[in-house]
Amino acid sequence: MNSPPPSPADDAPTIWNSPAMTRRLRRRYAAERRFRLIGMAAVALSAAFLAFLLITMVAQGIGGFTQTRVTLPVDLAAAELPVEPARLKGRGADLALAGAGLEHAVDGAATLAFGADGTDLLSPGAWIVVRDAVKADPTLLRGTTRFSLPVASAYDVAAKGEGTPEAEAVVARLKARGVLSTGWNLTFLTDADATDPTRVGIWGAAKGSLLTMLVTLALAFPIGVLAALYLEEYAPKNRWTDLIEVSINNLAAVPSIIFGLLGLAVFLGTFGLPRSAPLVGGLTLALMTMPVIVIAGRNAIKAVPPSIRDAALAIGASRVQVIFHHVLPLALPGILTGTIIGMARALGETAPLLMIGMRAFIAAPPQGLTDPATVLPVQIFLWSDQVDRGFIEKTSAAIIVLLVFLLAMNGLAIYLRNRFETRW
Repeated sequence: MNSPPPSPADDAPTIWNSPAMTRRLRRRYAAERRFRLIGMAAVALSAAFLAFLLITMVAQGIGGFTQTRVTLPVDLAAAELPVEPARLKGRGADLALAGAGLEHAVDGAATLAFGADGTDLLSPGAWIVVRDAVKADPTLLRGTTRFSLPVASAYDVAAKGEGTPEAEAVVARLKARGVLSTGWNLTFLTDADATDPTRVGIWGAAKGSLLTMLVTLALAFPIGVLAALYLEEYAPKNRWTDLIEVSINNLAAVPSIIFGLLGLAVFLGTFGLPRSAPLVGGLTLALMTMPVIVIAGRNAIKAVPPSIRDAALAIGASRVQVIFHHVLPLALPGILTGTIIGMARALGETAPLLMIGMRAFIAAPPQGLTDPATVLPVQIFLWSDQVDRGFIEKTSAAIIVLLVFLLAMNGLAIYLRNRFETRW
């Protein structure tokens, strides 16, 4: 029995060159092109925002790495300082020069060279440069020496094109005399905080950040990895385990200031640990970083194929040997990547550290985990609140240093992932 011929309606979906199908394909391809253009626009917009951030920070902060100096002849022999060159050796040199009138000798030389307002031209810490030079070479006390001394903040800013008209006029006169110069400000990288923007440095905050991160890593990494191993390999699947997993996921999303309140109540209020110490800061940030490490560790352990475990168990390996000889080495790249990303987040945190008192004025770098200290984000916050315009460029310069730290940590995470990642 012959079947009836197909109707035109039945043939329509199979006719790819029909006008209806052509319009449908045209709309489909147009939607795909629009989606690709939207994706490219999103990437370009993100790159533009990042470029704007970097260019703005570099433009505003590059001046923080330079310093304006004035050449000043100082006749230390005429000053007749009551200091014997023999006493300028060893640790007693600072004490010997502290009350010798060296600061007045520098002010007198500035008045002689630049007039009655010459002392206002120099930075309040300019005499420290002379003190350090005398300590290095006591023979300078016997004659006249030309020193290159930092100028006051107002004239330093004016020399970089952002000062008041009066300060810019003074700078123009000094440049015409050929006594003004600009050089790298190495003290910004080697000194701690100060009240004078021409003498501030980031080393104290950078060292505080380093000590705080060491405490955070020493606590959060082993505890987080062991917790991830237990939850993924040993923990029974019941409602208590589900409750723990939900709690860990929620802790990873808790605002950081809550951890600061927890550190304030527990570590300072209950245990009485020293305020503003890297030890307390590291403990607080470890609480914040640990959930991130646990989540990243569980995902990395879960990505190891079950066949690895089965093969190791089949040849007689114990459960501990399977985990530490096979599973953990294969999951380590992912664990390290998550750990470094969590540490990078902790490095940029400010709110929890403000709650535990790490916003104090620290004029000397910390020597241990219990010494008063601050960290780079808090130092940036403190400088941004200053009135002196000289702190503006120092704030941007400190942001550049912090961004370099963060980019280095993220680059390390990418390297570890590409270096040790195993593809299945």
